[in-house]
Amino acid sequence: MRIAGRKIGPEYAPLVIAEIGINHNGDLEVAKAMIKAAADAGAEMVKHQTHFVSDEMTEDAKEVIPANDPRSIWEIMEACSLSPNDETKLKEYAESLGLIYISTPFSRSAADFLQSIDVPAFKIGSGECDNIPLIRHIARFGKPIIMSTGMQSIDSLRKSVGVLEEHDCPYALLECTNLYPSPPEAVSLRGILQLKDAFPNAHIGFSDHSIGPDMCIAATALGACILERHFVDTRYRQGPDVSCSMDPLELKLLIERSQEVHTALMNPKSRSLAEEVTYRFARSSVVADRNLKAGQLVTEQDIWARRPGTGEIPGYELDKIIGKRLLKDKSFNEQLSWADIEL
Repeated sequence: MRIAGRKIGPEYAPLVIAEIGINHNGDLEVAKAMIKAAADAGAEMVKHQTHFVSDEMTEDAKEVIPANDPRSIWEIMEACSLSPNDETKLKEYAESLGLIYISTPFSRSAADFLQSIDVPAFKIGSGECDNIPLIRHIARFGKPIIMSTGMQSIDSLRKSVGVLEEHDCPYALLECTNLYPSPPEAVSLRGILQLKDAFPNAHIGFSDHSIGPDMCIAATALGACILERHFVDTRYRQGPDVSCSMDPLELKLLIERSQEVHTALMNPKSRSLAEEVTYRFARSSVVADRNLKAGQLVTEQDIWARRPGTGEIPGYELDKIIGKRLLKDKSFNEQLSWADIEL
């Protein structure tokens, strides 16, 4: 899977997505400041949310109050959305800093707009991941799709995934918990493994709403190849997602630590070249456990394994010597060699 040339998959370091979302509260200059801060922290990709409220919701939304804000969902999105012209400027600004810019469309018209400004990929949020008409509409563009899977089961995801595969879209599924913030007892790291098993054609990632980088770093160790978190340039901002957002220092830490964990994840179980010096002194060699005379048959009580591992016969070969005839005298704690034994 590639997005704007960036390769994504288990063999590559995780792609960390800094989600600006609606933390800018509808202010283009604030949004630009957040994107600049993300770029300075080492981000490769930023994600926005594209809200065309009149196409996204009905009037009933004016009566729905989310858990993380006293305003109705209509009021929040109306206040926090950017105009098409401002979002175009935001995308151009992000790309001028070398960032990949994507967004989540929450309506058909938002998807059409993002296609018109040539985003390289689409994000589908958890709230829309069972919105089959919208998913089908986005999939028809044929671009890579990253889909969060919060509030869904494996079975309830199958139809949505089927739409993506029907349209031959490269896609990723992100394990997600939609609580803001998410306490550890609500987060499902196991879900990463379940998604891998259920959808072998998908790239699997993690969209995190917990506090701190720990869950994302743990997700990396489980093979997540995309990590997404809300981002804010300073925690002194006010907004519905600020409580579960990372700041620039945490973003930098997450990028660096996830790369380190991924590097370790790629190493097979083996003795590495770097361990050879340690191996030579840490392993054991077969030694005489008492004074021994040439001609005697070696018993288990005659020999033992002790450090260092500089002897010719390693400790794990001790059983091969038992019952063999000794050809030379050996003193207590003297290392044995194969030439000392009648084989």
